[in-house]
Amino acid sequence: MEVLRPTALAEALEARAAHPEALPIAGGTDVMVELNFDKARPPAILDLTAVPELATVDRTNGAVRIGATVPYTRVIDELQDVLPALAQASRTVGSPPIRNRATIGGNLGTASPAGDAHPPLLAAGATVEVASTSHTRSIAIDEFFTGPGQSALQPDELVTAVTVPIAGSREQFAKIGTRNAMVIAVCSFAVRVDRERGRVGTGIGSAGPTPLRAAEAEAFVEGLMAEDQPIDDAARKRFGELVAQAARPIDDHRGTADYRRHALGVLAARTLAWACA
Repeated sequence: MEVLRPTALAEALEARAAHPEALPIAGGTDVMVELNFDKARPPAILDLTAVPELATVDRTNGAVRIGATVPYTRVIDELQDVLPALAQASRTVGSPPIRNRATIGGNLGTASPAGDAHPPLLAAGATVEVASTSHTRSIAIDEFFTGPGQSALQPDELVTAVTVPIAGSREQFAKIGTRNAMVIAVCSFAVRVDRERGRVGTGIGSAGPTPLRAAEAEAFVEGLMAEDQPIDDAARKRFGELVAQAARPIDDHRGTADYRRHALGVLAARTLAWACA
């Protein structure tokens, strides 16, 4: 197996164009598992860990731009004050050694419906920056995922960063698994409440073929805020029902579809209460 290890972004994009069959790798926490169990055997690996342009965090113009190879540990340490839901989700990823290696860019690259970073990014209305040797483009996060393990990335493109608006919002993330740590989510949920702009964002994980938004649930709470109505117990219950209706879960070894819908309703009501407290 050939290993390509560029040391600059331009070099990485050239390698991607010349070797579209090469599998990009950042932390390797998903890829190495596949290799160890012989579930994947790519002809080449494109190692991005030595590309400095992908390892930056920048706060500008009311948003945070997070490079593709920034590990979850840095998100927790550096961004919990402005992106608390993303930091909460980052704390649930694996163990400390895994969080030191695993990256949001890698999470986006695998495009798993169960990716822990995806619900907070959806709730925040993030944009994914991708690049090739010929162009750079931004993709809205809710247009990035196209199917289980599939994304809008073209064969010659790499994820270079994700930009997340700050907006002074209140936000929360919660996840259910068979244990408290080092577990793939049975389901997960994130909510962002921006009272100043009258906006609500949601993100559903591990309960559909892709990460999902609950648009009707968002509109329901936005309507309450526009009319200056209280977000009381009844409103939170209705919000949970609408979130559960937006999910598209299946039965699998981690949980049933019915359980996922029920759990999402509970998570949604609780996180909305926490976000509005």
